Amino acid sequence: MIKRIFDVFFSFLGLLVLFPVWFVIAILIKIDSKGPVFFIQPRVGQHNLDFNIYKFRTMQMESEKKGLLTLGNKDNRITPVGYFLRRYKIDEFPQLINVLMGDMSFVGPRPELRKYVNHYPQEDLIVLSVKPGITGLASIKFRNEVELLKTAKDPEAYFISSIIPEKLKLNKQYLKNKSFWFDLKLISITIYEVVFK
Repeated sequence: MIKRIFDVFFSFLGLLVLFPVWFVIAILIKIDSKGPVFFIQPRVGQHNLDFNIYKFRTMQMESEKKGLLTLGNKDNRITPVGYFLRRYKIDEFPQLINVLMGDMSFVGPRPELRKYVNHYPQEDLIVLSVKPGITGLASIKFRNEVELLKTAKDPEAYFISSIIPEKLKLNKQYLKNKSFWFDLKLISITIYEVVFK
């Protein structure tokens, strides 16, 4: 209950306070490249149910046709404004809408695409018992995931065979230790990582 009250209060406050910033970002995105301001994509949430995640669009239109994974921070599909938004995780701000709606929480396992959830072993589906989060243990460790994928010979195979199992391990670790105070600690670490690293 405390977690949900925290999520509702701070997501609403964030949406209210950041609205002028969103307006500027929206203008920059529209000037920078053709396409919508928001990128909306189906992800797998709590109880293995799909929901639409919201982000600011950081790539050229129809980039998904060239692959679902982003390969490095200099992936040529990323727009100039998109590079800046990704660098400071600003593209994630619209997920405050998901948190307010109850699809997500501030902290939890990152929501994955159905294609990759289908590779989860049965015993690891337990990570879907909680709401996915904007940040979490796996998000912090794999903050530079796109750079790891860029160096892989077969990025998709590497993601499925190496990154997903490690993320699942961390997500299960989160489930064992989850508490309101642990969430606050992870939020603090995330802010530090984004601002100072």
